[in-house]
Amino acid sequence: MPSSARQYKYYDLIMVAFVCVLLCSNLIAPAKAAQLTLPLLGTVTFGADLLFFPLSYIFGDILTEVYGYGRDRRVVWAGFAALLFAAFMAFVVVHLPPARNAFMDVYQGQVEAIFGNTWRIVAGSIIAFCCGSFANSFVMAKMKVWSNGRHLWARTMGSTVVGQLFDTWLFFLIAFWGIWPQEQLVAVATTQYLFKTAWEGLMTPVTYRVVAFLKKAENEDYYDRDTNFTPFRVRV
Repeated sequence: MPSSARQYKYYDLIMVAFVCVLLCSNLIAPAKAAQLTLPLLGTVTFGADLLFFPLSYIFGDILTEVYGYGRDRRVVWAGFAALLFAAFMAFVVVHLPPARNAFMDVYQGQVEAIFGNTWRIVAGSIIAFCCGSFANSFVMAKMKVWSNGRHLWARTMGSTVVGQLFDTWLFFLIAFWGIWPQEQLVAVATTQYLFKTAWEGLMTPVTYRVVAFLKKAENEDYYDRDTNFTPFRVRV
C-alpha cells in the first residue's frame, strides 16, 4: 500500500500535540521575560517560550523520521493555519469595544499587553516558524537517506542546528531590527539559538524512545528517496 494511503495509529495524535505546543508557546510564553541564575553562566534572561517551543522541533524530527517529509509538511501547514487563526482571533478580541465597568477598564489593558502583539512580531513568528520547520524537516529527511538510517542523534542535532538558525534569526530580525540596539539583538538571538539547540541534545534519549516505539507500532520507517520537497503543497 502506498505510504500516502496508509492509515496510522498515532499520526493524528502527534499532529494535535505539535499544534498545541506551537500555539501555547506562541501565545502564552512570549509575553514573559524570565530570569534564572545558572551555575557557571550566572544570571540569564530569556523568553519563557524557550522552555517549550523547542518541543515543536522534536515533534518535527519524530514525524520526519517515522512518517517522512510529506506527512511532516502537512503538520507544518496545519500549524501555520492555527497560528494565522490565533493571530486573527487575538486581533479581533483586543479591538472589540470592552464593556464599561471597573473590571474591564483594567482588564482591557491587560489583554492588550498580552495579546496585542505588533504586526512585526506576529509576522516574524509565522515566517520564522515556517522557514525553520521546513528547513529542519528537509535536512532530517536528506540526512536519513545519506546515512541509510544510521546515527539518529546526528540527524536530529544537524536538522535542529539548521532549522533553529532560520527560526531564531528570522524572528528577531523581522520583529526587532531597528527597534532594539543591534548588540542586544545579536546577544539575545544568539542565546536563544544556543539554548534551543541544546534542548535537542538533552531530549535525544526521549526522541530515541519515541521513534523506536512509533516505528514498531506503525510498522513504518519512511525514507524520502523520491519525495518532492517543495514546501508549497499539502498532499503527501
